[in-house]
Amino acid sequence: MEKRILFINPIASSDYDDQIQESLEAGKSQDTRIKVVSLEKGPLHLDYHYYETLVLAPILHLVKQAEREGYDAAIIGCFYDSGLEAAREITHKLVVAAPAESCLHIAASLGHSFSIIVTRDKTIPKMRQNVVKYGFREHLASFKSIALGVRGLQENQTETARRMKVLAKEAVERDLAEVIILGCTIQFGFYKELQEYLGVPVLDAILATLKYAELLIELKKRFNWSQSKAYGYESPPKEEIINWKLEEQYE
Repeated sequence: MEKRILFINPIASSDYDDQIQESLEAGKSQDTRIKVVSLEKGPLHLDYHYYETLVLAPILHLVKQAEREGYDAAIIGCFYDSGLEAAREITHKLVVAAPAESCLHIAASLGHSFSIIVTRDKTIPKMRQNVVKYGFREHLASFKSIALGVRGLQENQTETARRMKVLAKEAVERDLAEVIILGCTIQFGFYKELQEYLGVPVLDAILATLKYAELLIELKKRFNWSQSKAYGYESPPKEEIINWKLEEQYE
């Protein structure tokens, strides 16, 4: 069963695209085809609500374009899950996945509690909101901040890994976390070393979302189980989009 997935790196930089592609290729099913794209303009990280707001429209345009081009799924590659609900509103044939939702579902199946390793304290309020929204508040053991911006995570991998080990060990031993979630997609490539060090599951946000997207595709293709259009993901009326000239206004 062939699966075509578009991975959207929602920043205006392709610096990580090749590494993300390599990581996804190593983790994908044999019949999965993946393409990684980043935005043409915008911020270089989404730590701030303002930056996140700026990229929402370009993300949605890429999601809709993926649906028109026959992709089976789109992945929005930011742990904030930026635009996920809106993307599910405007799609019909395409399934949409994002890291926080994917990781939380998987983590709650692998253990009773989890801790999330974040980049900076700034990101915790937004991520806590998502944990509550998705219904996993009772499973959250803690957030741990490595005090590194997104752009610094891959610059000195040895130092990044050292900080992660200290915080993740504390989460397991003091906070009783049974699963560790790496709460940024640019934390790719560290999960194996941490997992061997800790002896508990460590979820790579990129790989977890990939596997979740593959599952959603299979559920849709085999059983026609897809995003419900009954209420929350009901699509905007085409008549309004046409009459208000939204496509023309927003290109």
